[in-house]
Amino acid sequence: MTSRHDVDAVVLDIEGTTSATGFVVDVLYPYSRSRFAALLAERGDDPDVARAVAQVREEIGDPDADAARVEKALNAWLDDDRKATPLKTLQGVIWSEGFARGDLVSHFYDDVVPALRAWHTAGVRLYVYSSGSVSAQRAWFANSPEGDLTSLVSGLYDTENAGPKQEAESYRRIAGATGHAPDRLLFLSDRPGELDAARAAGWHAVGIRRPGEPYYEQGVGDHAQAGTFDEIDISTSGSSA
Repeated sequence: MTSRHDVDAVVLDIEGTTSATGFVVDVLYPYSRSRFAALLAERGDDPDVARAVAQVREEIGDPDADAARVEKALNAWLDDDRKATPLKTLQGVIWSEGFARGDLVSHFYDDVVPALRAWHTAGVRLYVYSSGSVSAQRAWFANSPEGDLTSLVSGLYDTENAGPKQEAESYRRIAGATGHAPDRLLFLSDRPGELDAARAAGWHAVGIRRPGEPYYEQGVGDHAQAGTFDEIDISTSGSSA
């Protein structure tokens, strides 16, 4: 069944929505795990790395934690799939380098890129809001199997510049940053808590349910849902921001 929405912009989750969670867990996570030690040893003075290390020390309550202790915390968070901002920051640095070297190519479901291109051509603004860092998001869209897709995207948001994904205030912050009225924004995600938060902020929300994804069996509560992006019909008949 087609889900129809009259909006000016679509905000995209990545894992489980545009792309397979399995790719992130089975390919990207091990890649970052194998490179944490080298990153901390070789690039500890880089501003992004230093800031993330300070955040790790704060979160574990050890202001003097050495690189080995920081790496242990990162790996523990990775094991727990914890969406910790410093973990995502450091993963983003590592993944960006991996994409740049050609070690990594991102994954998108087959229905996603054609839909994004069609929506973009129709004048719909596209944004990303993911727990992955902005740098990781940029690398993800720049290194797709279909080439560089960054020209399709007008803005990138993560838990550092927007806030936690299950809090309505984060979505209000994004609305303010993009300049779009809340009721002119549509959020696509596979996670019910995120959809609830977006709706609480006045957004439209559609749950994406793809077989094999972690939240498929749980469902998306009372939200509209779609199995693919082909099932989402977007018009921009209202006023633009």
